[in-house]
Amino acid sequence: MKPDDPLLRILACPLDKGPLHLLAADDGDGEALYNPRLRRRYPVVDGVPQLLPSSGEQVPEEEHERLLARAAGAPGTAP
Repeated sequence: MKPDDPLLRILACPLDKGPLHLLAADDGDGEALYNPRLRRRYPVVDGVPQLLPSSGEQVPEEEHERLLARAAGAPGTAP
């Protein structure tokens, strides 16, 4: 998935229906979509977002801070 992909504008978290932040593959982490409001990360597998509620994983506080920093630097971050 590319940061300028128009699909990013319409993708939403399956739980709170809010926007998601694209996290590019970095430091051994795969590409993912992140919801900072619920602290949930959804994987992107072979370019396909896995947006089932059961596909998301809750992240701990330290990981949340790291992911927020990654999302802040990503050009495809949703508002």
